[in-house]
Amino acid sequence: MYQRILLPTDGSEASRRAFLAGIDFARSVGAEVVAMTATPEFHTFTTDSAQLEETPAQHAEAGRARAERLLGEVLAAARDAGVPCTGVQAVSDEPYEAIIATARERMCDLIVMASHGRKGLKALLLGSETQKVLVHSAIPVLVHR
Repeated sequence: MYQRILLPTDGSEASRRAFLAGIDFARSVGAEVVAMTATPEFHTFTTDSAQLEETPAQHAEAGRARAERLLGEVLAAARDAGVPCTGVQAVSDEPYEAIIATARERMCDLIVMASHGRKGLKALLLGSETQKVLVHSAIPVLVHR
């Protein structure tokens, strides 16, 4: 069935529920998991106030620290469940592209990710990384709500 499952995380509670469900599923089918998170690229010209005050090195270090924390949560949950897990930090301004690229590079045969349940104007303005992955991925996607 499935041998390697990608579990993207953004640190949200919905994402946490999805990766826990993905780990349980992986354990039930004997699969391993790949945890991943995407951090934004550094931009010299930006409206992001955090990047305006950071150097590229500070931005990279902050991204690494955040990724380490997020991936550590998934790695710990997988270890506790007895599921083999590796972690990947991608640097991309388009998380959906990083998710699909990581799934391809790591030869994942399933992506398990959260739906944040945004509706109406909020969904239109913020977009949905899950929706973008569903539209652009040739790899099956299991959406957890």
